[in-house]
Amino acid sequence: MNWEELYSMQQSLDNHIESNHQLKNQDLFQEKYLALLVELGELANETRCFKFWSNKPRNKNNIILEEYVDGLHFILSLGLEKAYRYSSRKLDELTRTETEQFNKVFESCTDFYKNVSKENYDRLFVDFLQLGEILGFSEADIQYAYYKKNEINYERQNKGY
Repeated sequence: MNWEELYSMQQSLDNHIESNHQLKNQDLFQEKYLALLVELGELANETRCFKFWSNKPRNKNNIILEEYVDGLHFILSLGLEKAYRYSSRKLDELTRTETEQFNKVFESCTDFYKNVSKENYDRLFVDFLQLGEILGFSEADIQYAYYKKNEINYERQNKGY
């Protein structure tokens, strides 16, 4: 995947949002971190993987993918905020369940929040990508969904979201 292209697109969106909301030169790390946690929770809720008490089926894959790329937007944005970039590498094969991987991603979020290092950022990114694999998303799926959601985010901003 061409991560630099996505970082560039995210930088443009972030700049657009910061200009529209008079946030230029403000440290938005806290807000972006919380937004990521919220998006991860929304993603988990759509998969319903942890809802052992319910028989209701998971949502459709396109809805889950859209929630997944919402999280990706904030991971990219957090990297931009701290001048970190993830570079592609081969991901390890996993035997975790969806629930276990969600917990791993939340743990990586916490580690990154407590120690904002490049190493912890990369671990968060890898864990999130592995979650995408477990959810059944290809790089092409993720990239296309990111482009699509990026357009929607611009439209929302232009309409006063």
